[in-house]
Amino acid sequence: MPGDRQKANAPEGAPLPDSKVELPPVIRRADIVAFSLVSLLVICVVAVLYAAKAFFLPVTMAFFVGTMLSPAASFLERYRIPRALGAVLIVAAVGTGAAFMVGLIASPAMEWSNKLPELGAELKEKLHVFDRPLALWQQLQGMLGSTDTLATFHIPKFDWVQPTLEFLSPTFAEFLLFVATLILFIASWKDLRRALVMNFGDRPARLRTLRILNEIEEHLGSYLLTVTMINVGVGIATGIICAVTGMPNPAGLGALAATLNYIPIIGPVAMFVVLVVVGLVAFPTISAGLLAPLLFAVMTFLEGHFLTPTIVGRKLELNALAVFIALAFWTWLWGPMGAFLASPILIVALILKEHLMPVNSPQLP
Repeated sequence: MPGDRQKANAPEGAPLPDSKVELPPVIRRADIVAFSLVSLLVICVVAVLYAAKAFFLPVTMAFFVGTMLSPAASFLERYRIPRALGAVLIVAAVGTGAAFMVGLIASPAMEWSNKLPELGAELKEKLHVFDRPLALWQQLQGMLGSTDTLATFHIPKFDWVQPTLEFLSPTFAEFLLFVATLILFIASWKDLRRALVMNFGDRPARLRTLRILNEIEEHLGSYLLTVTMINVGVGIATGIICAVTGMPNPAGLGALAATLNYIPIIGPVAMFVVLVVVGLVAFPTISAGLLAPLLFAVMTFLEGHFLTPTIVGRKLELNALAVFIALAFWTWLWGPMGAFLASPILIVALILKEHLMPVNSPQLP
């Protein structure tokens, strides 16, 4: 080869000619150290957020909800209503609406919770229709030599009711911290915005910070308004479905559907399970009990795959995989309230990425 012959003829100690062969990129030790430090920082932040959930969850919830409701306070300011008074009025109105929804849900929930043992026995009795399929499955397991796990199948006890309520409902201190922080945040949001913008010395950084804050406020407010209108429609449609099919307490079930629909993916699935259980208990036949859940599944499929993407997708392009991963992570970290915050946190992260790390390279075909 000419290249090998040239290397052999070169005098000892002379530099070799440049090669046209591209060498693979070398990972430097500084890159590994930087990656390790960032990973440790992320782990420490997650650990602190998990350990101090009682403080960070209500404060973070107040910040995001306050940002969503700030346009309403600005609207009241145009009619010469002081921002502090407007913050109190907005929080009171939201609290009244939430209390109304809780009242619709709590009344039938308390009534059913008092009859849980009877309802469990009745549900077990109706599930005897699956005895033959279960017996066939047990025979198949016996032929394969595996353990018979279905022979000991029983309706689970209802000892999970109290832990579930404790998991879903925040403590009084957390609720008080959330309300106080929310009111103060809405009342002082204009001053906070001004302080954040003026914290930077040069004009381009101030303008960029102002654009980021305006876009976050606009997108979060639009997200809350749009999702609330969609969820109200889902609740009304669910109530109509329950009333038409003869389900008990359609108003309470509609309110529960509207509330759970604030949690993507998990909320509709939980509502479907609730409708299945209520239908099986309330109706004498399984086919009649499954009618309302099936209609609800069709309605939520149309809403989740056509209505919501059409309305929300025009303003915010959220990747389905990113939404699912964010939902799983924040639900694990902070429970149901974390699931509610998953999409708003993802929206803020995408806005920050767009402004702080703009893509200047040409798009690949």
